[in-house]
Amino acid sequence: MAHSVRRIVTALVLLGVAVAILASLGAWQLRRADERRAIQAAIEAGRAQPPLALRPTTPSAELTAWRPAQATGEWLNQYSVLLDNRNQAGKPGYWLATPLLLDAASRHAVLVLRGWLPRTLPGQRPQLPDTSGGALSVVGELTDRVPRLFEVWSLGGESQGQLPTTLPMADGSVPQVQNLALTAYAQSTGLRLLPTVLMQTRGEDTLVRDWPQPSVDYNQNQGYALQWFSFAAIAAVAWLVVAWRALRRRKPS
Repeated sequence: MAHSVRRIVTALVLLGVAVAILASLGAWQLRRADERRAIQAAIEAGRAQPPLALRPTTPSAELTAWRPAQATGEWLNQYSVLLDNRNQAGKPGYWLATPLLLDAASRHAVLVLRGWLPRTLPGQRPQLPDTSGGALSVVGELTDRVPRLFEVWSLGGESQGQLPTTLPMADGSVPQVQNLALTAYAQSTGLRLLPTVLMQTRGEDTLVRDWPQPSVDYNQNQGYALQWFSFAAIAAVAWLVVAWRALRRRKPS
């Protein structure tokens, strides 16, 4: 009799824990759906704004993510950086990031993600597009930072893939990094960067500008939530069945 009671209690505890866990997973999926819905609303709101002309005096409040923008200035190619491990249609490659000088006197600039180029063979330098030619206008969309990539551990040590403390490089090479923070980049270059990044959308070079978009499929999360809540309901029904049978057995015949 005692053994039977222990089995029933154990089953009830396990089923109760299952209900709590499964219901919490469903609630988590609903929160993820709300987050993706908010991202979609932010993208639509940003793209609905009128194009912004970037200047050294542009207020930070106007630098809304996904807003169309245009900047006029000169490329500072000596400060270019390659962002490694950025794939395009399944092909390995780099994103090219170059600052655009907005005002020479104050050294105000905006960092531009110019596009994707394929990875080269070991020992070869990537062929960067020619950007000599003075002032030009660059159009694109704003983002609050360079999209981050998971830091890949390397046998090369901590310095592998990290931004040099001073740019440009003494040998004229273009550094390759995993991620690029605006504050660290401003310290390395000595530039006064706007607190935004311009993702270029048009250009006359061969760079690919098919920028990744955040996932906004909140319907998928809602479907997952329904599944988890269904599993929780099944576990709850099983808990009730076990409890009901236990009560029936305890009743005197």
